Amino acid sequence: MSTHHAPISLAKRPRTFEDLARLADPELDVATGAALIAKDAYGSVDVDTLLSRLAKLCEPLTPVTFEGLAGPEQARLLVQHVRDTLGFHGNEDDYQDPRNSLLSDVLERRVGIPITLALVYTEVARHLGVRARGVAFPGHYLVRIDEKAHVPTARDEPSALLDPFTGKLLTHEDAEGILRRALGEKARLAPIHLVPASARGTLVRMLTNLKVVHLARRDLPRAHLALDRILSLTPSSTSALRERGMLAAKLGATSSARSDFERVLELEPEAQDAQILRAHLARLAPSRRELN
Repeated sequence: MSTHHAPISLAKRPRTFEDLARLADPELDVATGAALIAKDAYGSVDVDTLLSRLAKLCEPLTPVTFEGLAGPEQARLLVQHVRDTLGFHGNEDDYQDPRNSLLSDVLERRVGIPITLALVYTEVARHLGVRARGVAFPGHYLVRIDEKAHVPTARDEPSALLDPFTGKLLTHEDAEGILRRALGEKARLAPIHLVPASARGTLVRMLTNLKVVHLARRDLPRAHLALDRILSLTPSSTSALRERGMLAAKLGATSSARSDFERVLELEPEAQDAQILRAHLARLAPSRRELN
């Protein structure tokens, strides 16, 4: 989610999530990833059409509208357009609805959770020449606005910070309040908390949200698919491999479960739960009849 990221041309756009995940970090595009996640849920989704709809949300504004404006003014104008004119807002009635995490539904219903609404804000901003980036803030995804052209580091304070769920511009105290709700009353806001999120990290967080929602609904196949996508982005994530292995075992996919547990032991031979993993592998060993 960065204005420095040039959009992927139609000809070069990856057609599968696996193709997208194999791209180098600078080439990863969050919007394309979000569209492919939506296609997982709805096979009829046309990725190109969906991304075109997202791009057109900036209309009728143009980059000229934002020329010469300070960061807070840019943020206010962006909120006025996205929240007040287009009607995008947080889903307070049913935060756990899986549709809040699917770009096709978010564009159709104009409701979502912080991370998907942040995607709307940052994509609209990108088309208008505003430097807006997602921030993987603890417990609540945010959007930062910067006036300078370079990619911010931990030393750079944002020109403005907004909550995409409410459309509110946040003060230092507001952001610290969100942080304390997530991490406890002793937490203190530091510049490191406001560093722009990576595209890969953002997609993993989107998919993790989906996985959690599907698990809460006992929809194990969809939770397993979300973990597949997480692992295509982060193949060496032993926590995701463990979780996918457990789900595969519950779904009766014994061979997949074994493969995931074996991979964990390859990556972490001295893991604290190595004995438990080996017990799982022994229990999942194919019977003599299956081998014959």
